[in-house]
Amino acid sequence: MSIEHIVTSFDDDLRKLDNIIAEMGGLAEVQLADAIDAMLKRDAEKAERVIEKDNLLDELEIQLDAAATELLALRQPVAEDLRAVICALKTSAVLERIGDYAKNIAKRTIALSQTAPIGPARTVARMGQLVQSMIKNVLDAYVSRDADKAEDVRHSDEDVDALHTSLFREVLTYMMEDPRFISSGTHLLFVAKNIERIGDHTTSIARNVYVLVHGEPPEGRRKKSDASSYTVVETPAADGEDE
Repeated sequence: MSIEHIVTSFDDDLRKLDNIIAEMGGLAEVQLADAIDAMLKRDAEKAERVIEKDNLLDELEIQLDAAATELLALRQPVAEDLRAVICALKTSAVLERIGDYAKNIAKRTIALSQTAPIGPARTVARMGQLVQSMIKNVLDAYVSRDADKAEDVRHSDEDVDALHTSLFREVLTYMMEDPRFISSGTHLLFVAKNIERIGDHTTSIARNVYVLVHGEPPEGRRKKSDASSYTVVETPAADGEDE
């Protein structure tokens, strides 16, 4: 067997991992988009379909794990090739987790469809669209091995964090001003948190891409702008009460 043939076969094995990642990424994008659309339209049936499709991502992750394990055992890659396999394994795990969050959003949507409509749902949708864009860009960075684009994705998560903090205040205000929104507001806050976490996981993929390209992690810690954990909204003063 010629060296050229061995190298070509090895490249095919690596390309197989990239193809599975691309398929998983596309499915994760669709799952999130469908979950957000179902939430906006209060479409419980569409949300159910999102939940049912989650197992497809699980199956693809199993396929990638098997392919990567076989490649490690038979090829014993080193340096950049080894980083490529490790990056694929880490990325598939993150994409599977993103699918889980999309499923969680769908579950909350089923509950939301049975409660009073709440205005901030459209803000949540905007937040979801930002994260969808992040997923698309990080997958492009992964396929093209573009570390600069991966870094752009890491920094764009600051916009998601800021929107999440603002949304947290908005939803709490709705809930305090009108008890009818307590149930829908609570579910909506969980939806928003799931989206925020998807953004965080997307930055993890971006970091892995940077390591894949440069062989070392990016300098400095990523700025975390989400302040919802310690945000306090003052209770409105009752009628006749001194402010």
